[in-house]
Formats: sequence, C-alpha cells, structure tokens
Amino acid sequence: MTSPPPVAAKAASPAQSPAQSPAASSVTSPAAQAARRRTFAIISHPDAGKTTLTEHILLAGGAIRAAGAVRARGENRRTRSDWMKIEKERGISVSASVMTFEHEGLLFNLLDTPGHEDFSEDTYRTLTAADAAVMVLDAAKGIEPQTLKLFEVCRLRDIPIITFINKMDREALDPYALLDEIGAKLALDPAPLYWPAGSGNRFRGMVDLRDGRFTAYTRTGGEEGFEKLALNSNAISRVLDPDEKEEVEEGAMLVREASKPFDVTSFLEGHMTPILFGSALRHFGVGELLEVLGAYAPAPGPMAAEKAGAATHVAPGDPEVTGFVFKVQANMDPNHRDRIAMLRVCSGRFQRGMKLKVQNTGRQLSVNAPIMFMASDRELAEVAYAGDVIGIPNHGVLRVGDSLSESGTVRYAGLPNFAPEILQRVRVKDPLKAKHLKKALEGLAEEGVTQLFRPMIGSDFIVGAVGQLQFEVMADRLANEYQLEVLFEPSPFAEARWITGAKPDLEDFMGKHRQAMGQDIDEQPVFLGKSAWEVSYVTERYPKITFLRAKERG
Repeated sequence: MTSPPPVAAKAASPAQSPAQSPAASSVTSPAAQAARRRTFAIISHPDAGKTTLTEHILLAGGAIRAAGAVRARGENRRTRSDWMKIEKERGISVSASVMTFEHEGLLFNLLDTPGHEDFSEDTYRTLTAADAAVMVLDAAKGIEPQTLKLFEVCRLRDIPIITFINKMDREALDPYALLDEIGAKLALDPAPLYWPAGSGNRFRGMVDLRDGRFTAYTRTGGEEGFEKLALNSNAISRVLDPDEKEEVEEGAMLVREASKPFDVTSFLEGHMTPILFGSALRHFGVGELLEVLGAYAPAPGPMAAEKAGAATHVAPGDPEVTGFVFKVQANMDPNHRDRIAMLRVCSGRFQRGMKLKVQNTGRQLSVNAPIMFMASDRELAEVAYAGDVIGIPNHGVLRVGDSLSESGTVRYAGLPNFAPEILQRVRVKDPLKAKHLKKALEGLAEEGVTQLFRPMIGSDFIVGAVGQLQFEVMADRLANEYQLEVLFEPSPFAEARWITGAKPDLEDFMGKHRQAMGQDIDEQPVFLGKSAWEVSYVTERYPKITFLRAKERG
C-alpha cells in the first residue's frame, strides 16, 4: 500500500469564497479546476453519527472554528448541516444540504443527506450529484437496514465508497467481524487503511497500516490533534502497555495478511472500500478521513447525456457550461420566500451573470445571483466548475431534474419520482386560507420530497409520502414557513400509479374511472387505487395501459 500523495497548498482564509481564493484563481482551465474538486455525499443509518461527522469534517477542513459554528464575516454565526427548525429540535436530518470548503489545495463539496428512511427519495437525488460517498457505520451495530438501502443506490450509480467506522470510543463489535459483514452483505472487498487498538474504555488509537505510525487516542485530544508515534519507538510505551502493543501489532499483521491490499482502481470501479476507524464526536480519525478523500476520491468525470437528441458524454473540461438540478429548496431564508434550485455543474467555467437555457422548456435564465452554500448560509458564487454545486434563485422556473446549458440542447438523465407508500388528505383549518394552502403544497412538492395529487372529483388535496415522519415535517414547515395550520386525514386511496398509453385508450380508461383519477403537480394522469389488489385488478383488465411505480422528472 502507498501513502496518500501530499498536497501542499494552504486552505483558503475564512473570508474568501472557495471560488475566489488564490489557489482557485491561479488555475483557469475547466479541466484543471475540475481536477481539484472532490464532491462527495455522506450516507448512514439514523444515529450512526453522520451529522456529527459532517460538522467535524468542516472543522478539520478549516471551514468552522468549532463543531456547529461557521467562520463568517464579522460574527461567529451558528450553522449546521441540519438547519431547519424541526431538524434542530429533533436532532435528525430531513433535508439534504450542501457545504463547500477549501482545504490543502482541493475544493470539497460535501452533500449531507437525510439519514431517515422516510426521506430516501431526497437522498437518492442528492447521490446523483456526488462522485463518491462516505458510508458511516456505528461500530457497535455494523450494517443496518437503511445503510444497506443507501448502499444499493450507490451501487446503481457506480459511486465509490469510503467506509468510516464510527464511535470506537464506545464498546464495539470485533473489527474482524465488521470487515466480514462488509464483505458478505455489500459484496465489497474491505481494505483497512488503519487498524484500531481496542474500543470503548480500552480504545487507545489506531495504527496506519501503510507506514506503521500509531495515532494515540485521548479524550482531551479533540480539535487540537492527536499524537502520532512510530509503533516501534520507545515513546509508544507512553500510550500502550506491552500487552496492548503486542495485540495491535499482531492485529495489524493478521489483517494485512487476510485483506486484499488497497487498490485505487478497484476502489474507483466500486469493487473495494477503504476502511477507517474513529470517533466523530471526539474528532478522532476525521483528519485521516479528509486526507483519504483528497488522495483517493475521484474528481468529476465524464457524464452520460443527450445533445440535440443524440447520446454523448459531457467531459468536465468541455467549454460549454452544463448541469442539472437535483434539488429545489424553499424558504432557506425565513425572511424571504426564496426558492433555490441546486445545480450540479457538469462542465465548463460558469461565471456569474451567464445566461443558461432550460432544456425541456427552452426558457433562458440570466443567473445574476448564484450562490455557494455553507448549509443555510450562502455567498455569491463568481465562478464555478464541474463538481461544484451552486444555488440558482428562481420563482418556480426550475424543477428537480431540469438540465441547463448555454445552448439548451444538453439533457442529462431525469431524476425519478417513486410511487408514495402513504396517501393522506390535507386541509387547512382556516377555510379562508385555502388558496394559500394550494400554493404552499405546490411549493413543497416542487422540492421533490413529497408528492401532491389533485383528484379529478373533489376538492381535497392528496399528499403522498414514503413515511409518516414526512407528514410531520410538512405540517411543521407549513406552520413555520407559511403560517398555515393543517390537518392530515385518512385518504380513501392507498396506492398511486402514473399511467401511460395511446390517447384513445387513456381517455377510455380515465372516463370509466373518474372517481379514481387524479393529476400530479406536472398535470400527468395518476390512478389512485383503494388497495394494492385494485391496482393489480385494473392492471390485468387494461393491458393497453401502463401503470408506473416511478416516473422521470426532467
């Protein structure tokens, strides 16, 4: 195994935008700038420590002074990847967020994803904008169900995965058992780059399997750093007694023999995952994770697309600016009814003030106030390159899945909407605010987190979601962002399917099932079934109609 190559540039100063820092301006070609980017997502089961790890990565990267506190001009403003009121109250992530920072000559775009399974669709869309993923495992629990689901999404997109085994300062499973579980459940070759010495109260640190250096763990190390010692030096006796030293040396020798050596090509192809151990809460192992991301995670690469109807690949260094919208977020600034479309830049050199066209509508936008994110904080983005995520303020012009380019002819694959698992009726307590409810529900549906259906008969809106928590979040956001008190009630429908077919067949079917027909936010026809049995029945009875569990947006 080889050590990560050193990178020598200094981090950008706190007052500088990554796009305006000296390191950024010294290189001007889109290809060279893209090579500096590392755009990655963090995935995990709820409570594995993902949000804590996110904040400590920002701390290690120099973006914040203390976990949760951003370096901002003139003040030390609180910002976290969990910026919504309900996220802060409940301690969970329910919305994807973006954080950009520069460190050691590289520019990192960190995409934090919701861990709760009720928001898996938001996570899926966010992963389409990532080039790599950090999978966080609880050392005491290993691979949990939601982790497995998110991993499958990464596998579908061939996203290389770095594994961070968290909470080693607590009692943990045997590390060999964790490696076996990763190999068996994920069909990945685990390649430990570090090996732990104990866990819980016996946790002493970890040895770098590439150079033999031992990083000593102390609860007081934290943000000030941890001492690194040669395992064969006399100084190691200060942190390991003879039995502990023998145990970690033997463990390192055995795991080297039992595991395949880390191979960058195998990792990038999605066959191998490098393994790191640590404690995000204690800041232990976080710097090493950031180093591995910088050394091994891929820079943006070519992306499949259509141009003027023909299949092609768009390379980061191509001159034309292109990108796609993977998320729309409303009301990030509670003082303004803003609507921000998050655009993953795929090629070219974007400059503030450029005109971009929306591929599916042909509409042209002058992007005069693009923003870069630090969670809910933002600043103007003067330039951006492939791998960057910029926010485009707009008033309902951009939707999830839209492709943008200078020519308006480039189209990236649309992002899927999946059939909801729960349908409920929603009504506002104050009947005089019914129009406000319609606008608010449409706004939330445009974000792509929940789905909105309007039955052809009846006036109540039907809201579709993956899980019950989404309804609680929606009620909270409607109350706090729109001042609307709403009630959710049982819906007469249990299943939703988009329908397609020849126009005469569709009209015949819709005419015979008017009571069960509705439209989604895009005015596409949706069959609302009372049960899975009813959906199965009509599917068999009307073979000329296609009933879809998912549809592509964009």
